[in-house]
Amino acid sequence: QVQLVESGGGLVQAGGSLRLSCAASGRSLSDYATGWFRQSPGKEREFVAAINPGLGVWTYAATVKGRSTVSRDNAKNTVYLQINSLKPEDTAVYYCAAGAKADVIPGAYVIWGQGTRVTVSS
Repeated sequence: QVQLVESGGGLVQAGGSLRLSCAASGRSLSDYATGWFRQSPGKEREFVAAINPGLGVWTYAATVKGRSTVSRDNAKNTVYLQINSLKPEDTAVYYCAAGAKADVIPGAYVIWGQGTRVTVSS
């Protein structure tokens, strides 16, 4: 199995940008369907982005589409999520996940990182 570690979160003013990292070890992340989710206190995990292994492209949630970009560095076995024009509503712990099936449902993923916290101030 693959192990995942997120990093890059922090405190950012509204309108700023962050680039989050998901570093994998044990297996190649490219062997898995990969997703990004976020979770605010008292809420369930929310879909952010996921790659369709058949198409090889990323699908974004409407809440971040147009201001988010996913990139990957296969040599570093790392996937990145950059979010621009951050809003207070983006405040959450962000997780990357891996599994056999790309989906908007968190339960479709088997492996999860520990999360990295993003706080957006107004």
